[in-house]
Amino acid sequence: MRVILFLAMWGALIGAIVGGVYAFWAGQLDMTDVQQIRERSTVFDRDGKPYGRLQGENRLVVPLKQVSPFFVKALLAREDSRFYKHSGVDPIGVLRAVVRNVVSHSAAQGASTLTQQLARNSFPLGGKNLHRKVLEAFVAIRIEKYFSKDEILEHYMNRIYFGAGVFGIETASQAYFNKHASELTLGEAAMLSGIIRGPSRFSPVNNFAGAIRERDTVLDRMVKLEMIPQAQADAAKEAAIVLNPKRRLTVQENYVMDAVVRELGKVLTEDQLAESGLRIYTALDPLLQETAQNALNNHLAKIEAQPKYAHPKKAEFTKEAREAELEPTYLQGAVVVIDNRTGGIRALVGGRDYADSRYNRALLSERPVGSTFKPFVYLAAFGRGMTPGTSVSDAPIQRGEVRSAPTWSPGNSDGTFKGFMTAEDGLVQSRNTVTVRVGETAGLTEVGRVAGAVGLEKMPLRPSAYLGAFESSLLRMTNAYTVFPNAGRLRQPYLIERVDDAGGTTLYRSAATSRAVLQPGSCAMLTGVLTKVLDRGTAASARSSGFKKPAGGKTGTTDDYKDAWFIGFTTSLTAGVWVGFDKPQRTVAQGYGATMALPVWVEVMNAAPDPRYPAAALRAPGEAPPVATSAYSPAQGWPPQAPAEQAPPKAEPVYPQGAPPRVEPVLKPYRP
Repeated sequence: MRVILFLAMWGALIGAIVGGVYAFWAGQLDMTDVQQIRERSTVFDRDGKPYGRLQGENRLVVPLKQVSPFFVKALLAREDSRFYKHSGVDPIGVLRAVVRNVVSHSAAQGASTLTQQLARNSFPLGGKNLHRKVLEAFVAIRIEKYFSKDEILEHYMNRIYFGAGVFGIETASQAYFNKHASELTLGEAAMLSGIIRGPSRFSPVNNFAGAIRERDTVLDRMVKLEMIPQAQADAAKEAAIVLNPKRRLTVQENYVMDAVVRELGKVLTEDQLAESGLRIYTALDPLLQETAQNALNNHLAKIEAQPKYAHPKKAEFTKEAREAELEPTYLQGAVVVIDNRTGGIRALVGGRDYADSRYNRALLSERPVGSTFKPFVYLAAFGRGMTPGTSVSDAPIQRGEVRSAPTWSPGNSDGTFKGFMTAEDGLVQSRNTVTVRVGETAGLTEVGRVAGAVGLEKMPLRPSAYLGAFESSLLRMTNAYTVFPNAGRLRQPYLIERVDDAGGTTLYRSAATSRAVLQPGSCAMLTGVLTKVLDRGTAASARSSGFKKPAGGKTGTTDDYKDAWFIGFTTSLTAGVWVGFDKPQRTVAQGYGATMALPVWVEVMNAAPDPRYPAAALRAPGEAPPVATSAYSPAQGWPPQAPAEQAPPKAEPVYPQGAPPRVEPVLKPYRP
């Protein structure tokens, strides 16, 4: 008995000491901080200078009396039914949670009161551990002594995170339902209270069915607590929930901030995302970003100013249309600039005007890539022994020549055929018939393997893919091109380099990973060919426009001039430009990549300063001489048989006689 009494006394003493320590820590906090919205999360550029801020602006603080009573009841039912009966910590709730967790052999049941949640949302109390929970409890007790119950409820509702970059009940009500918090119906109030525990997972925008389930759970809980009758809950379940499709749920001010928020959602947890005061360090170069945005808008404005331009113009997009949040129908574009040495995204433009359209075309839009894919067809062939000097026929594709598509016979964009030419000239001049034969030489499966290796795994295994008859995003295509200046290495593109919390603890750091995905020799050979595209090929106008740096690249134009591309690189940077309409249609007559997209690329790359972005010579080791070294034609396979002295070369089919070759799945080793 004495031992038990002795242990109890020592336990009480130790508990008193520990409690005194935590009470002291809690006593050092300024309770007025509960009333203040903490520092907004700050986004920094590559030089560590502030570029923009997130959170804060997307929060509208309202008094408790301006919130629907339905939401107050739903919130208490969901989060803290004994709110008005405890003093910050609910012993009954703690005991209930312990029992349930023991029975279920898990720690799924929490016991935090609204006051405890407000404590951790108001102060940096640390991570998920016992220390934080104890400190949180003592802070909650202090909050209860400092504020009234209604004040605590008001501060909580104005701070809570509702997903999609939305903070506070008023902002959530307007964002999801386009109404004030005071106007929320019972069903809407139950839905909003239901998503608090998983705002990203149960956001009605991303997971409407999940949000409905959470709503019904809250309504059932309200009935059980006798807050509402069963008939009222049933009516709320039957009532339609109508989301406002035009309301903007994001807090960004431009396309870069849009991309930052998207990337944050991939690298941070929900708890971390809900924090304020984050310091987000990015790879963004503000000079290149501003240049890219202005160059794109100004160049497309010049196109719109042409006498025969027949589409809506940006200058005609009215203030009324903007206020009504109508989607613009004028000519759009996008720009991505990636640092070859790190994978850092130095500039990202998702459209001409973020105020008119927040749709990020650089990330989200997938369009036919056209001739920008052709270099990878040649890369596959170079990897199997072809060289830039190999002679290939530019004659019309004969019936049955493409074994897996015997009736397919694509022509060239200019309607002409030029006979035999080197593989180099076939790519430099972007000849379709040459590209198809080069693709057949490599084999569709090998071309697909190369595409998958550089992140273009959506390439379909059909011959039309040789000519870019499939879709991809600008970011993915631009990153694929970095394998050329990087000698076959592919880096993971990233915008965010590091994220620190308000206390300076690093929450995330980019790994900046890279992998060797293709043969360095083949990539170097292809790089040498792509430099000729700017010197004497479809992008030669870059030189006459004043671009003098060593560089390589490729234009791209899709059927009926619906999409115009140019993707090019120096040793330091790879930049991609896309131009077109959101709803695919012809841009202008002769709307080639060289006239629609290339001028934007030239202006951006000319703005990249030395020595920050050096543009060294792009050499191709072992570059083939201009004289043809071997030949390929419809009647001859590749590599060709060496001709005998007394006889002509033996003809060999591209594929063995019989059925078309077996098509294997494309490898998918990389997904940016």
